[in-house]
Amino acid sequence: MQAYKLNATIDESGHLIIDEPLNIAPGKVEVIILQPVPSLETSPEPQPEKPKRQTKIKALQGWFEKTQPTPSDFDPDQARWEALKEKHNL
Repeated sequence: MQAYKLNATIDESGHLIIDEPLNIAPGKVEVIILQPVPSLETSPEPQPEKPKRQTKIKALQGWFEKTQPTPSDFDPDQARWEALKEKHNL
């Protein structure tokens, strides 16, 4: 499958309008839409309280409450590779 990146607009009626001509062969395509999310600095809405992470091990409960959730762009395979490179001096 070949990927193309281009700009488009969604009009008031919900239709997708592509802003530029496409130089691809006719046929069915799969469309993935990525919509920008407003940044937290520009959003005046109060942020909801962070949900508490529960554990059955009471000794770890305080630690869980102090930790942050993993970022959405965290790649566990990349983290493993970095740890292996450090461990084996690669």
